[in-house]
Parts: sequence; structure tokens; C-alpha cells
Amino acid sequence: MQKWLNNATFYQIYPTSFFDSNGDGVGDLQGIIQKLDYVKSLGCNAVWVNPFFPSPFYDGGYDVQDYYGVDPRFGTMEDFDQLVAACKQKGIRLVIDMVIGHSSFRHPWFIKSGEDQTNEYSDYYIWTDSNFNKYKDRTIHGLFPRDGGYYINYYACQPAFNYGFNKVEQAASTDAYSGGTAWQMAYDDPRLDKVRGAILDIMRFW
Repeated sequence: MQKWLNNATFYQIYPTSFFDSNGDGVGDLQGIIQKLDYVKSLGCNAVWVNPFFPSPFYDGGYDVQDYYGVDPRFGTMEDFDQLVAACKQKGIRLVIDMVIGHSSFRHPWFIKSGEDQTNEYSDYYIWTDSNFNKYKDRTIHGLFPRDGGYYINYYACQPAFNYGFNKVEQAASTDAYSGGTAWQMAYDDPRLDKVRGAILDIMRFW
């Protein structure tokens, strides 16, 4: 753990409703910059900014469509760079809310993984091996060409990234209607290294 965390007092900022700097009715990154002195006056030395990435906003920005940008409603990458510089100048630590358990179902990776032909993104998300299985309370079916349902993290718009299972269930039968689980992958399956690598690349970028 970073030592600065021992004495950190965080102020959580949900960008949409924090401060609107341009009068369009939506909070933005420039609004955060303008209020940093206020945040510091409260005795806070760190800010935690909720997701500001491009998103269809079915779940308040927690359904990320692009991990390498800023949603136009909040500003631009230049605005983010200015926020970083302003925080540094005022001695405020900046932590961004990185959503890595799932993405939006509109993310290009997920759209590719939902194709009926195997491709490099097929294993990025958790899919069953058939549309007919016993996990229908946890999976969404019939929206994509792929024969299978995708696991979700809460909402249907949030397909879960595939980091594997700690305990892989044994397939009960070869009958698809029985809910066999041969599709589950172990957490140490080398095929999952690519999705972990992609997530680490996102973290390094920011």
C-alpha cells in the first residue's frame, strides 16, 4: 500500500452532479478544477473521481464503452491533463474510478466477442457454450449471434470480463439443456492472459 494513503482524506466526486462549468446542465472536469480549492478547504487531500469515460450511461457511466477517452459531456483529454496538473499543484492526490469487472455491452471488444465465429476477443467475456443452460438467472441470451449467454455484473448492459473461475464446476452432462459447465475457464488458464494484459494496458495509459 502507498504510504500516502495512511493519511489520506478523500472527497468523492460524481462528475455529472458536482459542478457545471459551462452551463449545459452537466458537471464536468473543468468544474472539478474550479472547485479544488473548496475541496482542500474541507481538509481533503485526495479526490476520487467516478467514471468519466465514454459511455451510453445506462448505469451512470459504470458501463464503459471506451477506456481511452473522456466522454464529451465531461470535456476532453486536455481537460483531464489540466485536472492532473491542478491537483498536483495544490497537493491533492487524484484517484480515478477504473471499472475493470465489466464493460458496456457496446464496447467494441464485447461486440466482437458476441460474433458467431471465434476471434481474438471470444474469451474476453464469460459466455456459456449454449443458449440453453441452467444459468439463465445470471446470463443474457439471444441479443448476439453467438450461441451462448453472457454473464453480467448487475445490469444486462454490463457483461463481465473473463478472469476465470477459482473453482470450475464439472459438466453435468453433454446435454446442453442440463446446464453443463465445460465453458467455464480456470483463473490460471493461459488463454485469459490477453484480457488481463489489455486491462493492464489501460491502467498504464492513465
